[in-house]
Amino acid sequence: MKYRRRLFSAKSPYDTNGTEELFLRAVRENCLFHYTNCPEYRKLLDGLGFGEREIVSDSLPLSEYLARLPFIPTLLFKRRRMFSVPRHRMFVKATSSGTSGRFSEIGFDAGGLLCGLKMVLRLGRQRGLFSLRPCRYIVTGYQPHRGNRTAVTKTAFGATLFTPCISRKYVLKYANGKYSPDFDGTVEAVVRYSKKRAPVRFMGFPAYMYFLMREMERRGVSVRLPKGSKIMLGGGWKQFYAEQADKDAFYRLAEKVLGVSDKDVVEFYGAVEHPIMYTDCPNHRFHIPVYSRVLIRDCDTLEPLPPGETGLVNLITPMICATPILSVMTDDLGVLRDGAECGCGIRSPYLEIIGRVAPDSIKTCAAGASEILSESISALKGADQP
Repeated sequence: MKYRRRLFSAKSPYDTNGTEELFLRAVRENCLFHYTNCPEYRKLLDGLGFGEREIVSDSLPLSEYLARLPFIPTLLFKRRRMFSVPRHRMFVKATSSGTSGRFSEIGFDAGGLLCGLKMVLRLGRQRGLFSLRPCRYIVTGYQPHRGNRTAVTKTAFGATLFTPCISRKYVLKYANGKYSPDFDGTVEAVVRYSKKRAPVRFMGFPAYMYFLMREMERRGVSVRLPKGSKIMLGGGWKQFYAEQADKDAFYRLAEKVLGVSDKDVVEFYGAVEHPIMYTDCPNHRFHIPVYSRVLIRDCDTLEPLPPGETGLVNLITPMICATPILSVMTDDLGVLRDGAECGCGIRSPYLEIIGRVAPDSIKTCAAGASEILSESISALKGADQP
């Protein structure tokens, strides 16, 4: 995987224009690996007329190649396990949160994890996330335990390693076989930490962060956290999408009850089926890093749309060899915009997430959502037959 290594070693993490040829080579390399080593993926690509000849073709520019590259809806990973290496060669396995009752299981190979580490170090430095100053962490997410293999739990814990960690306090505590929110204990911890010198960093679900701040406001509790405190958000609003707060309202509340300004609020975007670290810029926009590309596809035809038009978000990265997540279709609605419009200095396009589509409304191929999902599952069942 020499092209993957070179891509994830790129010095400028947002030079998407200068890495187009390298990204294309890494995608072809990754696609051929999955096609050769994952029977289910091979059957899907063959069925869609994208065989080995199309995979290795060097006659198409990057934009056309990615437009033709078959994608897999994230819903399919929730119904079917697909791997390109044996389980014993997967250094890490992670699952989605499974809020709908089903969850994806994604395996990570050693090379992919090394690439991920390089990515986090480079993007984290650029966003100012690393510090030698010890911090106290409040995780607005799951308390880890042996039965929890969700990617959001692993990611939240990993974020507490950005600085030396004095302590970790979890909003969602595990007891008697289930999780329950501990807002009382968390509010008490916030007040206690505000009287100490070490910065406080929050990391986790934006919904629970918002609920925590609303609870503080309801109780008439407001503090001024030590200088250097940050709020880091990731994992989306999940089942609380209807309660999602306007960003400006969120920032105002953080300033009011915690004394944390919007410049110290950092947001992440990603998915277990697409483990790329999208970190917002100082203007709170998700610029596309060199490690991935994003297409916005028409909800009816699934053809790529030009910048500025809303459609389904198709995420592409050659990072992982253990699982065929090269190109995935999410249930997010988004818009790609010209990076020059942002004003932060980063020139790569940025992704604006508009909302989410209910699973029974997602268009996952030109024939419609349910059709390709049913056909894909039927095809994969057929691949199991001798």
